[in-house]
Amino acid sequence: MSRAAEALRMTPSGVGRAIARLEARLGVRLLDRTTRALRLSDDGRQFWERVGPHLDGIEEAAQDLAGSTRRVRGRLRVNVDPFISRLVLAHELAGFLAEYRELRLELIMRDHVGDLVADGFDIALRFGDPPSGSFTARKLMETRILTVASPAYIEANGRPEHPRNLVQYECIDYQNPVTGRPFDWEFHRTDEIVPVKPPARLMVSDVDSMLGACLAGVGIAQVMALGTEKLLQSGQLIDIFPDWADETFPLFAIYPSRRYRAAKVRVFTDLCLRLLGGA
Repeated sequence: MSRAAEALRMTPSGVGRAIARLEARLGVRLLDRTTRALRLSDDGRQFWERVGPHLDGIEEAAQDLAGSTRRVRGRLRVNVDPFISRLVLAHELAGFLAEYRELRLELIMRDHVGDLVADGFDIALRFGDPPSGSFTARKLMETRILTVASPAYIEANGRPEHPRNLVQYECIDYQNPVTGRPFDWEFHRTDEIVPVKPPARLMVSDVDSMLGACLAGVGIAQVMALGTEKLLQSGQLIDIFPDWADETFPLFAIYPSRRYRAAKVRVFTDLCLRLLGGA
């Protein structure tokens, strides 16, 4: 209710009254409510599946008539991976906002996509395969996955000669924000794929914490090439398996609608492509 109220610029109680009026008019219960949860009833889900596409069409028609498909203006609400916001976008926002004076940009850091429509998002930037559903997605780039360690760790523990040798070394796991479990470790070289389950005494859910621990010599980590270039060039991190370089991780722009996109969404997508060097 709170997220819907924020997206619609209403109060939560106003949203609740609107839903109650709609349920009274239809003569069915659209939402199942408990003290801890609020979810669509079976009737509510069927109703949403029928009316959702029509609501999208009405919104797009209104935007077109208002000129928003040609003029960059209004509020642009972006669901963004915290890593991308900090690494790629933060230093370029001043110029972007100076160019588009009628635009209000809201960057909301989330670890998952969620419901873009219900949460009022125009676009999401997310690593990994896009979620299933009525979303549409555009791949912005692919970044290589590197296995790295600090020089101090290599000096103290030696350098593994093959990915399978990692079971003899301390490693750092990174938690998948969707599943809550560590990402699987895989090594790709041409058509060869080697899965490995290394021992890990540390698991983190933040990229900065993982990099900090790796730089401090806690263990070996798998990181994205994006954002670690300077650490590798300066020698603060060592790419342990440069000959296993074929595993990549995609970054997608995800949109709630498959059809027309407002000018504000298009120019923001173009900004991301320019900064990431995507095509």
